[in-house]
Amino acid sequence: MEKTIEQIYVDALKQLKTASDPESIKSLSIHYIGRKGIVTQFLRNISKLPQKERPQAGKRANEVKKLLDQKFKEALRELKTTTSETTDQIDVSLPGRIVLQGTLHPITQITRQVCDIFTRLGFDIAEGPEVETDYYNFEALNIPKNHPARDMQDTFYVSENIVLRTQTSPMQIRVMEKHTPPVRIIAPGKVYRCDSDLTHTPMFHQVEGLLVDENISFGNLKGILTTFVHRIFDDQTSLRFRPSFFPFTEPSAEVDILCVMCRGRGCRVCSQTGWLEVLGAGMVHPKVFENVCYDTTRYTGFAFGMGIERIAMLKYGIDDIRKYFENDLRFLRQF
Repeated sequence: MEKTIEQIYVDALKQLKTASDPESIKSLSIHYIGRKGIVTQFLRNISKLPQKERPQAGKRANEVKKLLDQKFKEALRELKTTTSETTDQIDVSLPGRIVLQGTLHPITQITRQVCDIFTRLGFDIAEGPEVETDYYNFEALNIPKNHPARDMQDTFYVSENIVLRTQTSPMQIRVMEKHTPPVRIIAPGKVYRCDSDLTHTPMFHQVEGLLVDENISFGNLKGILTTFVHRIFDDQTSLRFRPSFFPFTEPSAEVDILCVMCRGRGCRVCSQTGWLEVLGAGMVHPKVFENVCYDTTRYTGFAFGMGIERIAMLKYGIDDIRKYFENDLRFLRQF
Protein backbone atom coordinates (compact mmCIF):
# COMPACT_ATOMS: atom_id res chain seq x y z
CA MET A 1 0.00 0.00 0.00
CA GLU A 2 2.95 2.26 -0.79
CA LYS A 3 0.77 4.40 -3.12
CA THR A 4 -2.83 5.48 -2.78
CA ILE A 5 -5.28 4.47 -5.52
CA GLU A 6 -5.44 8.10 -6.69
CA GLN A 7 -1.68 8.22 -7.19
CA ILE A 8 -1.84 4.95 -9.16
CA TYR A 9 -4.57 6.43 -11.39
CA VAL A 10 -2.60 9.63 -12.08
CA ASP A 11 0.59 7.68 -12.86
CA ALA A 12 -1.29 5.40 -15.27
CA LEU A 13 -2.80 8.32 -17.21
CA LYS A 14 0.57 10.08 -17.40
CA GLN A 15 2.25 7.00 -18.90
CA LEU A 16 -0.68 6.44 -21.27
CA LYS A 17 -0.10 9.87 -22.82
CA THR A 18 3.43 8.86 -23.86
CA ALA A 19 2.39 5.49 -25.34
CA SER A 20 2.73 5.71 -29.15
CA ASP A 21 1.93 2.22 -30.38
CA PRO A 22 -0.52 -0.62 -29.58
CA GLU A 23 2.12 -2.74 -27.88
CA SER A 24 2.95 0.03 -25.38
CA ILE A 25 -0.72 0.51 -24.51
CA LYS A 26 -1.25 -3.22 -24.04
CA SER A 27 1.81 -3.40 -21.78
CA LEU A 28 0.44 -0.55 -19.63
CA SER A 29 -2.90 -2.31 -19.40
CA ILE A 30 -1.24 -5.48 -18.15
CA HIS A 31 1.01 -3.49 -15.79
CA TYR A 32 -1.90 -1.71 -14.10
CA ILE A 33 -5.06 -3.84 -14.40
CA GLY A 34 -3.73 -7.26 -15.36
CA ARG A 35 -3.91 -10.30 -13.06
CA LYS A 36 -0.69 -9.21 -11.37
CA GLY A 37 -1.16 -5.49 -12.05
CA ILE A 38 -0.77 -2.66 -9.56
CA VAL A 39 -4.52 -2.02 -9.17
CA THR A 40 -5.17 -5.74 -8.75
CA GLN A 41 -2.51 -5.97 -6.04
CA PHE A 42 -4.02 -2.93 -4.34
CA LEU A 43 -7.39 -4.68 -4.16
CA ARG A 44 -5.78 -7.79 -2.69
CA ASN A 45 -4.03 -5.74 0.02
CA ILE A 46 -7.12 -3.79 1.15
CA SER A 47 -7.40 -6.15 4.13
CA LYS A 48 -4.27 -4.49 5.54
CA LEU A 49 -6.03 -1.11 5.77
CA PRO A 50 -7.87 0.00 8.93
CA GLN A 51 -11.38 -1.44 9.17
CA LYS A 52 -13.09 1.92 8.51
CA GLU A 53 -11.11 2.66 5.32
CA ARG A 54 -11.63 -0.71 3.60
CA PRO A 55 -15.12 -0.15 2.05
CA GLN A 56 -14.27 3.23 0.55
CA ALA A 57 -10.86 2.07 -0.66
CA GLY A 58 -12.32 -1.07 -2.27
CA LYS A 59 -15.06 0.88 -4.02
CA ARG A 60 -12.63 3.47 -5.35
CA ALA A 61 -10.13 0.82 -6.51
CA ASN A 62 -12.82 -0.94 -8.58
CA GLU A 63 -13.87 2.38 -10.10
CA VAL A 64 -10.26 3.17 -11.04
CA LYS A 65 -9.85 -0.29 -12.58
CA LYS A 66 -12.92 0.24 -14.80
CA LEU A 67 -11.83 3.76 -15.75
CA LEU A 68 -8.33 2.64 -16.71
CA ASP A 69 -9.75 -0.24 -18.77
CA GLN A 70 -11.89 2.28 -20.72
CA LYS A 71 -8.93 4.66 -21.18
CA PHE A 72 -6.69 1.90 -22.52
CA LYS A 73 -9.40 0.70 -24.98
CA GLU A 74 -10.11 4.25 -26.18
CA ALA A 75 -6.40 4.85 -26.74
CA LEU A 76 -6.16 1.69 -28.85
CA ARG A 77 -9.21 2.71 -30.99
CA GLU A 78 -7.84 6.19 -31.60
CA LEU A 79 -4.46 4.84 -32.57
CA LYS A 80 -6.06 2.37 -34.98
CA THR A 81 -8.16 5.12 -36.61
CA THR A 82 -5.16 7.42 -36.99
CA THR A 83 -3.09 4.62 -38.53
CA SER A 84 -5.91 3.76 -40.98
CA GLU A 85 -6.28 7.38 -42.13
CA THR A 86 -2.53 7.64 -42.67
CA THR A 87 -2.48 4.40 -44.66
CA ASP A 88 -5.31 5.56 -46.98
CA GLN A 89 -3.42 8.65 -48.03
CA ILE A 90 -1.81 8.61 -51.49
CA ASP A 91 1.96 8.52 -51.55
CA VAL A 92 2.81 10.56 -54.68
CA SER A 93 6.41 9.36 -54.56
CA LEU A 94 5.37 5.76 -55.35
CA PRO A 95 5.58 4.58 -58.99
CA GLY A 96 2.27 4.66 -60.90
CA ARG A 97 0.09 1.57 -61.18
CA ILE A 98 0.11 -0.16 -64.55
CA VAL A 99 -3.33 0.06 -66.18
CA LEU A 100 -4.19 -3.03 -68.18
CA GLN A 101 -5.57 -1.92 -71.53
CA GLY A 102 -8.07 -3.94 -73.52
CA THR A 103 -7.87 -4.66 -77.25
CA LEU A 104 -10.40 -4.36 -80.02
CA HIS A 105 -12.49 -7.46 -80.67
CA PRO A 106 -11.35 -9.30 -83.84
CA ILE A 107 -14.75 -8.65 -85.46
CA THR A 108 -14.34 -4.92 -84.81
CA GLN A 109 -10.80 -5.02 -86.19
CA ILE A 110 -11.84 -6.72 -89.44
CA THR A 111 -14.89 -4.46 -89.84
CA ARG A 112 -12.66 -1.41 -89.54
CA GLN A 113 -10.16 -2.85 -92.00
CA VAL A 114 -12.90 -3.61 -94.55
CA CYS A 115 -14.42 -0.13 -94.15
CA ASP A 116 -11.00 1.48 -94.47
CA ILE A 117 -10.27 -0.37 -97.73
CA PHE A 118 -13.56 0.64 -99.36
CA THR A 119 -13.53 4.24 -98.12
CA ARG A 120 -10.10 4.58 -99.74
CA LEU A 121 -11.76 3.36 -102.95
CA GLY A 122 -14.33 6.17 -102.68
CA PHE A 123 -17.22 4.42 -100.92
CA ASP A 124 -19.29 6.09 -98.20
CA ILE A 125 -20.50 4.20 -95.11
CA ALA A 126 -24.27 3.86 -94.60
CA GLU A 127 -25.98 2.46 -91.51
CA GLY A 128 -29.62 1.72 -90.79
CA PRO A 129 -32.14 -0.13 -88.59
CA GLU A 130 -31.67 -3.74 -87.57
CA VAL A 131 -35.45 -4.18 -87.23
CA GLU A 132 -36.74 -3.83 -90.79
CA THR A 133 -39.99 -3.94 -92.70
CA ASP A 134 -40.67 -6.88 -94.98
CA TYR A 135 -40.70 -4.42 -97.89
CA TYR A 136 -37.10 -3.22 -97.47
CA ASN A 137 -35.71 -6.61 -96.44
CA PHE A 138 -37.40 -8.60 -99.21
CA GLU A 139 -39.91 -7.04 -101.61
CA ALA A 140 -37.88 -4.01 -102.73
CA LEU A 141 -34.97 -6.40 -103.35
CA ASN A 142 -37.05 -8.41 -105.84
CA ILE A 143 -38.10 -11.05 -103.30
CA PRO A 144 -41.92 -10.81 -103.16
CA LYS A 145 -44.01 -12.86 -100.72
CA ASN A 146 -44.03 -16.61 -101.40
CA HIS A 147 -40.90 -16.22 -103.56
CA PRO A 148 -38.76 -19.39 -103.25
CA ALA A 149 -35.66 -17.25 -102.59
CA ARG A 150 -37.06 -16.50 -99.12
CA ASP A 151 -36.25 -20.10 -98.23
CA MET A 152 -32.55 -19.22 -98.60
CA GLN A 153 -32.79 -17.14 -95.43
CA ASP A 154 -34.34 -18.42 -92.18
CA THR A 155 -35.92 -15.21 -90.92
CA PHE A 156 -36.80 -13.97 -87.43
CA TYR A 157 -40.28 -12.42 -87.73
CA VAL A 158 -41.33 -9.77 -85.20
CA SER A 159 -44.76 -9.61 -86.83
CA GLU A 160 -46.18 -10.39 -90.26
CA ASN A 161 -44.49 -7.39 -91.88
CA ILE A 162 -41.64 -6.67 -89.43
CA VAL A 163 -38.44 -8.74 -89.35
CA LEU A 164 -34.95 -8.72 -87.93
CA ARG A 165 -32.99 -7.92 -91.07
CA THR A 166 -31.39 -10.97 -92.69
CA GLN A 167 -28.84 -8.85 -94.58
CA THR A 168 -27.71 -5.23 -94.75
CA SER A 169 -28.99 -4.98 -98.36
CA PRO A 170 -32.07 -2.98 -97.22
CA MET A 171 -29.68 -0.05 -96.83
CA GLN A 172 -29.13 -0.12 -100.59
CA ILE A 173 -32.83 0.59 -101.13
CA ARG A 174 -32.98 3.24 -98.41
CA VAL A 175 -29.97 5.07 -99.84
CA MET A 176 -31.17 4.89 -103.47
CA GLU A 177 -34.58 6.25 -102.46
CA LYS A 178 -32.93 9.40 -101.11
CA HIS A 179 -30.05 9.90 -103.56
CA THR A 180 -29.73 10.04 -107.32
CA PRO A 181 -26.73 8.37 -109.00
CA PRO A 182 -23.83 8.21 -108.72
CA VAL A 183 -24.15 6.13 -105.54
CA ARG A 184 -21.17 4.41 -103.95
CA ILE A 185 -21.76 2.97 -100.45
CA ILE A 186 -20.95 0.10 -98.12
CA ALA A 187 -23.33 -0.92 -95.33
CA PRO A 188 -21.73 -2.74 -92.36
CA GLY A 189 -23.83 -4.05 -89.48
CA LYS A 190 -25.45 -6.90 -87.57
CA VAL A 191 -27.85 -9.30 -89.30
CA TYR A 192 -30.00 -12.16 -87.98
CA ARG A 193 -30.93 -15.63 -89.21
CA CYS A 194 -32.28 -18.79 -87.55
CA ASP A 195 -29.07 -20.77 -87.85
CA SER A 196 -26.46 -21.99 -85.38
CA ASP A 197 -23.49 -24.37 -85.79
CA LEU A 198 -19.67 -24.31 -86.10
CA THR A 199 -19.80 -21.82 -88.98
CA HIS A 200 -23.13 -20.02 -88.35
CA THR A 201 -24.65 -18.00 -85.50
CA PRO A 202 -28.14 -16.45 -85.14
CA MET A 203 -26.54 -12.99 -85.12
CA PHE A 204 -23.54 -12.15 -87.26
CA HIS A 205 -21.99 -9.22 -89.14
CA GLN A 206 -22.12 -8.35 -92.81
CA VAL A 207 -20.84 -5.68 -95.15
CA GLU A 208 -22.89 -4.97 -98.26
CA GLY A 209 -21.60 -2.79 -101.08
CA LEU A 210 -23.35 -0.89 -103.87
CA LEU A 211 -22.07 1.18 -106.79
CA VAL A 212 -24.46 2.78 -109.29
CA ASP A 213 -23.51 5.10 -112.15
CA GLU A 214 -23.49 5.31 -115.93
CA ASN A 215 -21.54 2.64 -117.84
CA ILE A 216 -20.81 0.40 -114.84
CA SER A 217 -19.93 -3.14 -115.91
CA PHE A 218 -19.07 -6.51 -114.42
CA GLY A 219 -15.45 -5.63 -115.14
CA ASN A 220 -15.70 -2.75 -112.63
CA LEU A 221 -17.04 -5.20 -110.04
CA LYS A 222 -14.16 -7.62 -110.64
CA GLY A 223 -11.62 -4.81 -110.34
CA ILE A 224 -13.03 -3.52 -107.03
CA LEU A 225 -13.28 -6.97 -105.46
CA THR A 226 -9.82 -8.01 -106.63
CA THR A 227 -8.37 -4.91 -105.01
CA PHE A 228 -10.28 -5.66 -101.82
CA VAL A 229 -9.10 -9.29 -101.62
CA HIS A 230 -5.47 -8.31 -102.20
CA ARG A 231 -5.61 -5.69 -99.46
CA ILE A 232 -7.47 -7.72 -96.82
CA PHE A 233 -5.29 -10.82 -97.40
CA ASP A 234 -2.27 -10.29 -99.68
CA ASP A 235 -1.31 -9.78 -103.32
CA GLN A 236 -0.67 -13.50 -103.78
CA THR A 237 -4.31 -14.40 -103.05
CA SER A 238 -6.03 -15.26 -106.34
CA LEU A 239 -9.81 -15.14 -106.76
CA ARG A 240 -12.36 -16.57 -109.13
CA PHE A 241 -16.00 -15.85 -109.97
CA ARG A 242 -18.53 -18.70 -110.21
CA PRO A 243 -22.04 -18.25 -111.67
CA SER A 244 -24.70 -18.20 -108.96
CA PHE A 245 -28.18 -16.82 -108.22
CA PHE A 246 -29.39 -13.92 -106.11
CA PRO A 247 -32.83 -12.40 -106.73
CA PHE A 248 -31.53 -8.82 -106.50
CA THR A 249 -28.60 -9.22 -108.95
CA GLU A 250 -28.37 -10.49 -112.55
CA PRO A 251 -25.93 -11.87 -113.51
CA SER A 252 -24.82 -13.12 -110.08
CA ALA A 253 -21.63 -14.75 -108.90
CA GLU A 254 -20.02 -16.39 -105.90
CA VAL A 255 -16.46 -15.18 -105.29
CA ASP A 256 -13.84 -17.69 -104.17
CA ILE A 257 -10.28 -17.03 -103.06
CA LEU A 258 -7.28 -19.31 -103.18
CA CYS A 259 -7.24 -21.18 -99.86
CA VAL A 260 -5.25 -19.11 -97.38
CA MET A 261 -4.36 -22.27 -95.43
CA CYS A 262 -2.84 -24.44 -98.16
CA ARG A 263 -2.36 -21.94 -101.01
CA GLY A 264 -4.39 -24.08 -103.40
CA ARG A 265 -2.77 -27.44 -102.70
CA GLY A 266 -5.90 -28.81 -101.03
CA CYS A 267 -6.60 -29.27 -97.31
CA ARG A 268 -9.36 -30.02 -94.81
CA VAL A 269 -10.42 -26.35 -94.63
CA CYS A 270 -11.07 -26.05 -98.37
CA SER A 271 -12.34 -29.65 -98.69
CA GLN A 272 -9.32 -30.44 -100.91
CA THR A 273 -10.54 -28.03 -103.61
CA GLY A 274 -7.92 -25.33 -103.05
CA TRP A 275 -10.62 -22.60 -103.01
CA LEU A 276 -12.75 -20.89 -100.33
CA GLU A 277 -15.99 -18.96 -100.84
CA VAL A 278 -15.82 -15.45 -99.33
CA LEU A 279 -18.67 -13.35 -100.77
CA GLY A 280 -21.51 -13.02 -103.24
CA ALA A 281 -21.88 -10.33 -105.90
CA GLY A 282 -23.52 -9.35 -109.17
CA MET A 283 -25.02 -6.61 -111.31
CA VAL A 284 -28.04 -4.93 -109.73
CA HIS A 285 -31.29 -6.39 -111.08
CA PRO A 286 -33.38 -3.92 -113.17
CA LYS A 287 -36.40 -4.69 -110.94
CA VAL A 288 -34.51 -3.25 -107.97
CA PHE A 289 -33.81 -0.04 -109.93
CA GLU A 290 -37.47 0.21 -110.89
CA ASN A 291 -38.45 0.02 -107.20
CA VAL A 292 -36.37 3.14 -106.47
CA CYS A 293 -37.32 4.92 -109.74
CA TYR A 294 -33.87 4.74 -111.35
CA ASP A 295 -33.68 4.94 -115.14
CA THR A 296 -32.60 1.42 -116.14
CA THR A 297 -31.67 2.58 -119.65
CA ARG A 298 -29.17 5.06 -118.25
CA TYR A 299 -27.80 3.57 -115.04
CA THR A 300 -26.23 0.24 -114.16
CA GLY A 301 -24.55 -0.90 -111.00
CA PHE A 302 -23.19 -3.77 -108.99
CA ALA A 303 -23.68 -5.02 -105.44
CA PHE A 304 -21.76 -7.41 -103.22
CA GLY A 305 -22.00 -8.78 -99.69
CA MET A 306 -19.72 -10.66 -97.30
CA GLY A 307 -19.75 -12.01 -93.75
CA ILE A 308 -17.23 -10.35 -91.44
CA GLU A 309 -16.90 -13.48 -89.31
CA ARG A 310 -16.06 -15.47 -92.44
CA ILE A 311 -13.32 -13.04 -93.45
CA ALA A 312 -11.90 -13.02 -89.89
CA MET A 313 -11.92 -16.84 -89.70
CA LEU A 314 -9.90 -17.08 -92.91
CA LYS A 315 -7.54 -14.23 -92.03
CA TYR A 316 -6.78 -15.50 -88.51
CA GLY A 317 -7.20 -19.26 -89.03
CA ILE A 318 -10.16 -19.62 -86.63
CA ASP A 319 -12.13 -22.87 -86.97
CA ASP A 320 -15.20 -22.16 -84.79
CA ILE A 321 -17.35 -19.04 -85.23
CA ARG A 322 -18.76 -19.39 -81.71
CA LYS A 323 -15.41 -18.36 -80.21
CA TYR A 324 -16.15 -14.76 -81.26
CA PHE A 325 -19.08 -14.59 -78.84
CA GLU A 326 -17.81 -16.56 -75.81
CA ASN A 327 -15.69 -13.61 -74.57
CA ASP A 328 -12.88 -15.94 -73.44
CA LEU A 329 -10.00 -13.57 -72.68
CA ARG A 330 -7.45 -16.25 -73.61
CA PHE A 331 -8.89 -16.18 -77.13
CA LEU A 332 -9.42 -12.43 -77.41
CA ARG A 333 -5.91 -11.52 -76.17
CA GLN A 334 -4.45 -13.16 -79.29
CA PHE A 335 -5.75 -10.24 -81.35
